[in-house]
Amino acid sequence: MTVEAIKDAIVHLSGQERQQLADWFEELEEEAWDRQMEQDFAPGGRGAHLLDEAQADIAAGRTRPMHEFLAEAKAKREQSKTGQ
Repeated sequence: MTVEAIKDAIVHLSGQERQQLADWFEELEEEAWDRQMEQDFAPGGRGAHLLDEAQADIAAGRTRPMHEFLAEAKAKREQSKTGQ
């Protein structure tokens, strides 16, 4: 089956069927993305060095709780809005 035939078939679906297809396709894309992320961050993957850096930062105490970081970022945004 060609892409054009698939497109033609989709055009003839009901709204509900198109939504079902869209939902299915979104799930398919999410699963593909999940698999890619697993490969990228597996040992030897192209993102593995980032995990190594993060683990080293944690071990060295160069991290802080997320809520502290977010509170600081919020305060900076508010200061920039008020021109201080």
